[in-house]
Amino acid sequence: MSSQIQSQPDHACLIVNGPDQPGLVAAMTSLITRNKGNIVSLDQHSTDPSGGDFFQRVVFHRPDLAASTPEIERDLADTLGPFGMTWTLRDLGAPKRMAILASKSDHCLLDLLWRHRRGELPVSIPMVISNHTDAADDVRSFHVPFFHVPSQKGSDKSTSEAEILRLLDGNVDFVVLARYMQILSNDFLEKVGVPVINIHHSFLPAFIGANPYRKAKERGVKLIGATSHYVTESLDEGPIIEQDVARVTHADSTDDLRRRGADVERAVLSRAVLWHAQDRVIRDGNHTIVFGG
Repeated sequence: MSSQIQSQPDHACLIVNGPDQPGLVAAMTSLITRNKGNIVSLDQHSTDPSGGDFFQRVVFHRPDLAASTPEIERDLADTLGPFGMTWTLRDLGAPKRMAILASKSDHCLLDLLWRHRRGELPVSIPMVISNHTDAADDVRSFHVPFFHVPSQKGSDKSTSEAEILRLLDGNVDFVVLARYMQILSNDFLEKVGVPVINIHHSFLPAFIGANPYRKAKERGVKLIGATSHYVTESLDEGPIIEQDVARVTHADSTDDLRRRGADVERAVLSRAVLWHAQDRVIRDGNHTIVFGG
């Protein structure tokens, strides 16, 4: 399969959010029509048609999109202003730039690089940053720049975080933590200025700390899984993008659980990255609306 980055020249994605009210869909479709656009897909959601919140994602084709974008944006401001709506318009011909942060565990990292090389992810990858050098040769084999930023010992991570921020500054549209085994500070999250997506294992009951799969085996869990979410100051409590599980039995060893857990983590993270890259995820506080997931 081709390594060509997926892009959609002369296609735009319009995200609209605000108070639900009559006339919104008609206003949006009329706006696109009078700007010579052809709607390719349209998804919408209302939390309550009587006073709730309205969310819409529209993809449309417009020849010579780049030249017409300023005019479309002026029309959006004039049309949506009276409705009290917020909106974003993105040219799908320019893929989002995704940086990856990783540590020693490489299953999620290499899966993203492989999917990118196959053209399955509509992103560019300007860099991989890791606090270990174990995956350096593998990353470079995908022709992706690799940067080693060692983690500081102790609770003060300011120096290493400052170097990561320097590398990211102005070069990325979002960051993926591909099993990056460092807790990011609130200061880092405030300064990074782009969404950060994380992946972690999910168990019922929860097993925190070292060797979670051994603890899960000891408790005889029947389901293992993974959760991908946006990173916030509340650590692993940010808005959830995607989740999945796999059923296991008493016959599965700890290594079996770990292997099957890695499979779920890869699948969940790749779907979360794809949907974010396609602007299918709308954040609403600590909640998400995922269109077409």
